[in-house]
Amino acid sequence: MEAIKKILDKILSTICVVIFGALVVLVTWQVFTRFILNNPSVFSEELAKYCFVWLVLFGAAFVFGENGHMRIEFIQDLFPKRLKMVTQVFIEISIILFSALVLLSGGLTTTKIAWTQMSAALKVPVGYLYAAMPISGAFIIFYCVYNIYVIFKTKKPLEII
Repeated sequence: MEAIKKILDKILSTICVVIFGALVVLVTWQVFTRFILNNPSVFSEELAKYCFVWLVLFGAAFVFGENGHMRIEFIQDLFPKRLKMVTQVFIEISIILFSALVLLSGGLTTTKIAWTQMSAALKVPVGYLYAAMPISGAFIIFYCVYNIYVIFKTKKPLEII
């Protein structure tokens, strides 16, 4: 399971870097065409929106893999080791349920509905924009299952970044 996580971490980090680089180029191009050429680019604003949505959702999934999301720990730190582990497992299961219901199921439904709509500037299905939801939901679910696996394997609470 550790090998799969390492591969997934590498894939997600690479995707996030590439999307972020593309986002910088697109926004720079948009600013250049708007203010220097006085003829704003038609496609760059919409493509930047797509990149931003994908970057946020994939970045959030990657941070789940790094166990780096913000959390209020001071109460959990007062718990004994066993209760701390139970609390962490409960939190991971809650995140799995949210991801399965909202991101995975809701994202699939939204993507199917939006697949018939075409974007104005890019002339591609809007479903591409919403497809990031179920994909990132699947990544988040994997990372939560992995975190639960680590808790049971090590019999220790997760180390928080």
